[in-house]
Amino acid sequence: MKTDDLIEALSLDVAPAAGVRPRLAGAAGAGAVIAFALVALWLGFRPDYPAAFAKPMFWMKAIYAALIALGGFWCVDQLARPAGSGRKGVTFVLVVFGLICLAALVRWFITPAEDRMPLLMGQSWRVCPRNILALSLPILAATLVVVRRLAPTRLVLAGAAAGLFSGGVAAVVYGLHCPESTMPFVAVWYSLGISAPVVIGAVLGPWALRWR
Repeated sequence: MKTDDLIEALSLDVAPAAGVRPRLAGAAGAGAVIAFALVALWLGFRPDYPAAFAKPMFWMKAIYAALIALGGFWCVDQLARPAGSGRKGVTFVLVVFGLICLAALVRWFITPAEDRMPLLMGQSWRVCPRNILALSLPILAATLVVVRRLAPTRLVLAGAAAGLFSGGVAAVVYGLHCPESTMPFVAVWYSLGISAPVVIGAVLGPWALRWR
């Protein structure tokens, strides 16, 4: 039997995500608790917390990050199994990213020229991607542990998907600290922060997810 045929046969024997999704949800929950603790003990909550819950942009940021996390979850769910493909999840993430970029561009062009750079840079552009990455690491570690116990065969892609999922969850939690409230800022700096664990996950995947 050829290797491709063997992988295909194995993939047919894997239960359709019945055990994968609860494990991933558990990993996300455990990592999110750690990320929340880091916000509380290290970064601190935003000055207007919890009044920020009444502000539309707080929820726009949270929805964007949560949709990215959902797309990452979809990718991991598929890539954790033999011969799985994360194509649909990636397409979903690209659509979400395209929509936030479109909203950011509209806001950019309707803003007077002299106010555009503050709109984009905010007060925390230097630390935003770094902080999201830091919050994502415990989630990434937990997700990689879960995926390793399953049957991934595309290790780079599975690692990248784990990073995408982790970055999205971390960005949701980071919103409890970050007071920035413009679409251009979120589209650029939040997205960069989310992409950082994607790269790390892709690099670690072949080592962390290899079957023993």
